[in-house]
This record gives sequence, structure tokens and C-alpha cells, in this order.
Amino acid sequence: MEGLELSSKVTTKSAYTFGEPDAKYKIAALDFGIKKNILRNFENRDCFVKIFPANTSFAELKDFQPDGYFISNGPGDPGVMDYAVETVKQILAEDKPLFGICLGNQLLARAVGIPTYKLHHGHRGGNHPVKNLKTGKCEITTQNHGFAVDMEALKKSDKAVLTHINLNDNSVEGLEVV
Repeated sequence: MEGLELSSKVTTKSAYTFGEPDAKYKIAALDFGIKKNILRNFENRDCFVKIFPANTSFAELKDFQPDGYFISNGPGDPGVMDYAVETVKQILAEDKPLFGICLGNQLLARAVGIPTYKLHHGHRGGNHPVKNLKTGKCEITTQNHGFAVDMEALKKSDKAVLTHINLNDNSVEGLEVV
């Protein structure tokens, strides 16, 4: 998987919507391999989501006039997805809420200059303990990723802070851009 850009193989071919158009929030989602249950969770939180192909320009995302942005999960190496990193940088400059999971989290890190790397053993399946550093609580998670954000670079960064850590291998599971 290292060096492979796979999201372009699984992304939607054209934009589509999910949820009720009169929902409280409008979310622009970049699809790198989004799962339907993620969309259901947005809908359950009163969000109307427009899902865009992975290579959509920031201008097209912005034309939707969203309240916030979502960068989805998906396969492949974030280190070779410069087109996506550039889009995330433009979203960050918009100063609207932005949330990324899995690959989306890794692309967010890269957008603020923090590298990613291939895990020796990917995180696959259920029962992965993750500590939320804001609450001090442990969360049991389901994961499916083979890349991670570089911990040492994150600790040195003045652009992001560590928020979640995997208790099995002490790898980064969450960060917040500051």
C-alpha cells in the first residue's frame, strides 16, 4: 500500500446528497471511500450532506455554501495524495469547521506540515483502546488503517495538538488543528 493512491478508484464518480435539504447544517464531504453509516450518523445529527468526488476543487466545495467540511476515510497512502492535501489547506483557510477521520485525519495532518508513515502492523478490527487526552477516558474503537500521523512531528508542531492516542502502540489516533 505504501506509495499507492487508491482513493481515486473508490470515490464517487459524481456528487450526490444524503439527508434532508432543510436540515440544520449543510456539510460538504470529500469522498475518499466514505461509508454509508457515516452519512447516516450525519443525518441523525440534523445534517444535509453533499458528497463530492475526491478530486473536487475547493471552489466547487465552497459553491455549495456548507456550514462545515468533512474529509472521509478511504484506502491508500496519504503521502502520495498531494491534490487532496492542497484542497484541505484551502478548506483550513476558510475558517469553518473541518472534521476528518482515518485517511481524512492523516490528510489534515499533512496539510499542516505533519508527515505520515506506514504502520508496521496496521490497525484492523474492533477493540482498539484509544485514550481521549481531553477527557482522560478510554474509548474502545473499531479501526481499519495502515498509516498513521508522525507522533514526534505532531509534538513539535505549533499548528496541531495530539487529542487521541492508541493504547496498543502509542500511535496518533486524533489531532486538533490550533
